[in-house]
Amino acid sequence: MTGPPAMPERRVALVDLLDRVLAGGVVVAGDVTLSIADVDLVQISLRTLISSVRAVATAPGDDHE
Repeated sequence: MTGPPAMPERRVALVDLLDRVLAGGVVVAGDVTLSIADVDLVQISLRTLISSVRAVATAPGDDHE
């Protein structure tokens, strides 16, 4: 039994990748928990949106014009 054919390798320049990410935006999320002896002392939730100003300004439903 064989699986689907492998996708051909495609190289993308870092500048092109960064342009695509900023054009569409990306959300980065993470959680950090500090604990001692299995007792949670501090829990921090981090969420950030990385996008270009142009992508945010032209978003649908934007009434800033």
